[in-house]
Order: sequence, then C-alpha cells, then structure tokens
Amino acid sequence: MTHSPTHSAARHGNLPKPVLMGAGALISFTFLASAIAHYGGIGVQQIPAAQAIETLRLSFEDREDGSILVRNATDGAAIYSVAPGTNGFIRSTLRGLARERRRSGLDGSTPFLLETSSDGVIWLEDPATSRRIGLNAFGPTNAGAFAEIFAAQRRAQ
Repeated sequence: MTHSPTHSAARHGNLPKPVLMGAGALISFTFLASAIAHYGGIGVQQIPAAQAIETLRLSFEDREDGSILVRNATDGAAIYSVAPGTNGFIRSTLRGLARERRRSGLDGSTPFLLETSSDGVIWLEDPATSRRIGLNAFGPTNAGAFAEIFAAQRRAQ
C-alpha cells in the first residue's frame, strides 16, 4: 500500500511548508490590521465629553439639632437644610467624603462641587481629594436628593 506525501505528512503531524507560510501570513495580516484599526481610530465613534451646565461650590455644616446646613461657598448664603433624620443618601455620601479627607490629613475648608452635566448626570466632586461621584449611578431618588440643592439655589436667587 502506498501513501501520498500529503497524507503521510498530515498523519505524522507535519504540515506542508506552503500551509504553514499561509497561516503565518494570515496571522501577521490580522495583527497588522488590528493595530492599524486601533491606533488609527478606524471604526471608533467619538462621543463628545459632557459639559457642565450648572455648578455650585458648597460647604456643609452639621448643626446641633442633627440637620445639615448647605451653604453656597461662593457667598456664604445658606441655601438648603437637610432635616434631622432625613436624606440618608446625602448624609452617607458626605460622611464618606469627610472620612476620606480625614484619612488624607485634610481639613474641611475646601468647598465641594455639585455639578449637572449636559448629559443629565449629577456629579459631586471633592477637589481636596480629587474624588468625583456620579450620583445618578445610585438611582433617580438618590440623585434627586442632591438635585434639590440646585432647585433651592434657583429659588434663592
């Protein structure tokens, strides 16, 4: 019984040289095409960054009665009060940011930034620690608690 060279090569695990060269060329082409697409931005859709449409510089004061007084840090005017025992999300968010400041050895004098961006996201930023929190990620009710501060500022004007 005679075997053809191709059948014999495949049976023993050796592939013919033209097949190996073709596979190598295909792999090389795939890597090259991927690199060109990645670094050339081919097939990438650029989404413009959202712009801030409303920003407040705020300070928060704990009061003896358990409330939190929110002040516009620009002029010191009181614009909102978080009633005692309410708005647990605002309280826990501010506690977490204050704890981070203490851990970093920072005082509480740097105002926080509350921002609404053009894509509808409400952000709370602590410039002292560079921490920025997208409040919408915690649901509309929780983001709405901070949005009420914007509404209070607009009413105060």
